[in-house]
Amino acid sequence: MYDLAVLWDWTAFAVRWLHVVTAMAWIGASFFFIALDLGLKKAPNMPAGVNGEEWQVHGGGFYHIQKYLVAPENMPEHLIWHKWQSYITWVSGAALLMIVYWVGGELFLLDPTKADLALWQGILISGGSLTIGWILYDLMCKSRLGETPTVLMLLLFVILVVMSWGYNQIFTGRAALLHLGAFTATIMTANVFFIIMPNQRIVVKDLKEGRTPDPKYGKIAKLRSTHNNYLTLPVVFLMLSTHYPLSFATEYSWIIASLVFLTGVTIRHYFNTMHATGKGPHWTWGVTVILFIVIAWLSTASMNDTYEEAEARPLTETEQRFVEADGFEGAYDVVISNCSMCHAREPVWTGMQWPPKGVVLETQSDVARHAPEIYMQAGLSHAMPPPGAVQMDEEARRTIVAWVRAASSGN
Repeated sequence: MYDLAVLWDWTAFAVRWLHVVTAMAWIGASFFFIALDLGLKKAPNMPAGVNGEEWQVHGGGFYHIQKYLVAPENMPEHLIWHKWQSYITWVSGAALLMIVYWVGGELFLLDPTKADLALWQGILISGGSLTIGWILYDLMCKSRLGETPTVLMLLLFVILVVMSWGYNQIFTGRAALLHLGAFTATIMTANVFFIIMPNQRIVVKDLKEGRTPDPKYGKIAKLRSTHNNYLTLPVVFLMLSTHYPLSFATEYSWIIASLVFLTGVTIRHYFNTMHATGKGPHWTWGVTVILFIVIAWLSTASMNDTYEEAEARPLTETEQRFVEADGFEGAYDVVISNCSMCHAREPVWTGMQWPPKGVVLETQSDVARHAPEIYMQAGLSHAMPPPGAVQMDEEARRTIVAWVRAASSGN
């Protein structure tokens, strides 16, 4: 079974790589077109229908770009659609969420100290919750609130805060922040799939059939695209947050995630204003720094249970299987001897205040719960412990491998 874990881990890596590559393409296109749109300038003798133009230099040449506010008089023969970056980013992200947080749900998704849920219940909440934001946001955009973008975004922020709190009541810290990012990214991709692309197809169809396109479709698409632009930076933070325990493994992680959305708005507002006027409002950096200081302060509140609480908590079925497997006692001693000085509720390694990635390896339940990670990081590979910290011998690594394989075979 655990030999298949190697293939599964590489599958997760491949999907993650695809997700990162397509996300960079999508984010890059979003930033470029918003900057381009805001930087357009009026010029004499522009063709009919052109709202502005811009000259850019890159790659040894000059680019002359013009934007038609509604559409040109005739349909161009060659038209590039920017949609696949968004679609593949979401699909690959959804696949990665299933691989890591559904298949590995007992370790990465569910937190028994928060909610007593079966894995199927956690998966149902995980998948079902992602659509809530899009439904509420889309209804607001199509209501009168669509005419007051600032109020609309404030209400969207309230929804994000509520979801951040709600996820944190059910899931592990890292799963809560990751799901908030997926929740937001679903809104962004749904904007592209359900609003931006259909509106652009209507305009293209009108051009092909000789009708004058209605400018309202472009206006709606532009509003949704701008919303996506302001949501991008917080989503990037949330997707990377799983590497930083200070963001997800603290008592106020849901507030930290909420404040990150505000920093995303202040940073994007600076750059968008600079693209439009040539000078950004410097107050936004002051607000960003203040928010960052508040985030850092909130992160000092630990969220780990105590050693006594962990010892008293009943073992899950999976943890029990690993504890009762042949070789557990030897593997447990190996982990305690080589890993627990860092992976402890209060690390004793000099200068380390929090366990790396929030992984604690002290009690039997701790070690049993993280068996797959221990197997990969310290059994099959030499990723852990760091060579500069502890020199772990091969016999110790073989002890870990034998224990996990025994558990997987039922011995």
